[in-house]
Amino acid sequence: MRGRVCILGGTGFVGQALAARLSQAGYPLRVVTRHRAGHRDQLVLPDLELVQAATDDRDALFQAFSGCETVINLIGILNERGYSGAGFRKAHVEQTLLAVQAAHTAGVKRFLHMSALGADAEGPSQYLRTKGEAERIQERGAGAKLQFTVFRPSVIFGHADGFVMRFASLLRRIPLWFPLACPESRFQPVFVGDVAEAFARVIEDSHSDHRTYTLVGPKVYTLREIVTYVRDQLGLRRAIIGLPSWLAYLQGAVMQLLPGKPFSLDNLRSLSVDSVSDDDGLAALGIHATAIETIVPAMLNGGSHHQRLEAMRRSQGV
Repeated sequence: MRGRVCILGGTGFVGQALAARLSQAGYPLRVVTRHRAGHRDQLVLPDLELVQAATDDRDALFQAFSGCETVINLIGILNERGYSGAGFRKAHVEQTLLAVQAAHTAGVKRFLHMSALGADAEGPSQYLRTKGEAERIQERGAGAKLQFTVFRPSVIFGHADGFVMRFASLLRRIPLWFPLACPESRFQPVFVGDVAEAFARVIEDSHSDHRTYTLVGPKVYTLREIVTYVRDQLGLRRAIIGLPSWLAYLQGAVMQLLPGKPFSLDNLRSLSVDSVSDDDGLAALGIHATAIETIVPAMLNGGSHHQRLEAMRRSQGV
C-alpha cells in the first residue's frame, strides 16, 4: 500500500487537481482545511480524509501529519488583506516554518513545497520575497530524515483558475477598451494537470530529493498576447491598451482598495520580473507540457466537466 500523503492547501485550485491525481494513483490522502464543512462536497475521492485544523498551530499540524509519509505544502496567497507584508509573511514564511517543524516531529519522510518562479528573498515584491524566504527555510531544514523537493511554476492555468478566467471575467465586464498594466511582462503558463503530474512523479523518486523543479509551459507569451488571445476566444471587441508606468501604478493603487483586491501594487512589482525559464522541470520528469491552445478554448466556451477531464488525460498521455 502506498504511504499516506497530507496536503496543505488541498482545497484550492491546484490542490483539488493534485488530490484527484494522487487518488487515481492509489495514495491514501489527508487534506487539512480550516473550514471542513465548507469543503466536504469539493473533495469526494476514495480514501480521502478531510481534516479540520489550524495551519498556524504546530501541534495541530503534528496531529494532521502523524502517520503520513509525505507532506505537500501548497499554501500561498497572491494578495494580503493589508499592506504591510504581514499577511504574505504569515502565509508563506511562518506557516512553512511551522509545517517543516511539525513534519520533522511527526517523522514525515518527504516534504514537497510549492514555491513560485521568480521567488527571491531579495525580490521586488512582498510575494516574491516571502516565497524566496520559504525556500530558505527548507534549505536549512533539510536532513537525513526529511527530504525536500521544491516546485517553482510560472502562472498556472486550468478550469477555475485565477489567471485566464479572471481576465475573461474582466474582459466581459469592461466595454470598448481594456487598460493593461505591464503589457510586455512575459509568462510561460503551465497547465494545472501538468503541475499535479509533476508532484505525483516525485513522491517516490529519491532522485528528486533536495531538487528544485521549474515548471513552465511550452511557449512564452507577453501579458498582452495572453489577454488578446482570451479576448479573441470570447469573440469580444476590446482594444487592449497598455498603460505607461505611472498609470499602471495608479491602477494598482486604486484597485487594491476594491473588494477582493483584484490587482495591487505588490502584484505590479511582481510583474517587473518575467515568469519564464529555460530550465524545463516537466521535461526532466518525462512530462510533455500542455499548451494553452489545447485547454483554454474549452474553458472559455463552457466545455463540460467530462471534456475538461478528457483534455487533462490527453495531456498526461492517459
